[in-house]
Amino acid sequence: MTEVKKLPKSRIEFEISIPWNDWKTYIDQAAAEISEEIKIPGFRPGKAPRNLVEQKVGKEMLLNNASEKAVKKSYVDFIRQLASKEKLEVIGSPKVEIKELAEEKELKYSAQADVMPEVKVKDGYKKDIKKINEDFAKKPIEVKDDEVELEVEKLANSRVKLVTVNREAKKGDSVEIDFEVFQGGVPIENGTSKRHSLILGRGVFIPGFEENLIGSRGGDEKEFELTFPEKYHSKNLAGKPATFKVKINLVQERQTPEITDEFAKALGNFENLEALKKNIREGLEHEQKHKAKDEKRTQYLDGLVRNSEIELPDILVQEEIKTMLNEFEHQTQSMGMNLDDYLSKLNKKKEDLTKDWEPQAQKRVISALALKEIAKEEEISVDSKDIEAEINKIMQYYKNVKDAEKNLDMERLYNYSKGNLENEKVFEFLEKL
Repeated sequence: MTEVKKLPKSRIEFEISIPWNDWKTYIDQAAAEISEEIKIPGFRPGKAPRNLVEQKVGKEMLLNNASEKAVKKSYVDFIRQLASKEKLEVIGSPKVEIKELAEEKELKYSAQADVMPEVKVKDGYKKDIKKINEDFAKKPIEVKDDEVELEVEKLANSRVKLVTVNREAKKGDSVEIDFEVFQGGVPIENGTSKRHSLILGRGVFIPGFEENLIGSRGGDEKEFELTFPEKYHSKNLAGKPATFKVKINLVQERQTPEITDEFAKALGNFENLEALKKNIREGLEHEQKHKAKDEKRTQYLDGLVRNSEIELPDILVQEEIKTMLNEFEHQTQSMGMNLDDYLSKLNKKKEDLTKDWEPQAQKRVISALALKEIAKEEEISVDSKDIEAEINKIMQYYKNVKDAEKNLDMERLYNYSKGNLENEKVFEFLEKL
């Protein structure tokens, strides 16, 4: 077997020679394929002899086409040998350099390729994990009474009843207004709104606007001047005076329901107010447990990264950055924004993000490989039935999305499900240390 030279960053280099007897068959194949695409008088497509094909297209083109075929086949065969004999998993595309390309001689080429890195998790990781577990054990989940009361108040405020009143508006009232904003007698861009709802005292508008409406009644019209703040988000308005013309359509009193047993019963299947509070407390406890669990697992991963020795190939880091970019794009879309628009507001480019994310991408790759290594060391495996159940769960979701199920890569879905379940078992193992 050809000698494999190990390079930094989990990269390997090797040289392959193809004997002339094998190499010439690739030249014959290339000649036959080229003759199918060009016209040579007196011969049907694909039947012209090699020497005539060579005269037509030139020896260089013929040998280059043949070498592509030879390299592709011999490279794949060699990679399979590496996987079976040396347990090296090649990733990404190779960098190939032809060393010798001629007739009557061996075809020689060298190749460099990235391989899945070996990760060594030092024995000291268990000490770090135990310390993390001890620290979290000292911070029991505790929901305070005032937290529950605050949630009850939020529920009450979310069910406020608006009652139109014939009196002067005061702080805390909701008003419906039409308004226009002028500078130098000219309406400003996006400075007009109809039937705009506003709660007085919340400070949503620029300072002074809401104060000018207190004391108004439904049907009143007001005109006043204010100066935009120096740090206003629209730079063309910042620090400049403007005239505001406002019509108050409605003044509405916000009536918050009284927090009683009847209020609790109206919210759902609660016998009384105490039952509602118990439900809220359990929800907050559940939320805190999940938050603590996520925080603890984040610390686990930090500990594993600290205790891991690995040479990361660039390709894995770049692939992880692509994944992070896709995740970020989905997040911006869920907020109703386009990624490019979001970046332009930040005055950034995608290249800026990918550069900033490189350390985080490295950490994510190392932690994933470390979890996999621990699973191997501790002989942690996942039952095929559990993997199938996880796949079926995901498939149920896709059945509700038109045509999505048809486009699923089942091998990738299997590996994804297996990886998730295996990681969960490793985390459970770490939690018991």
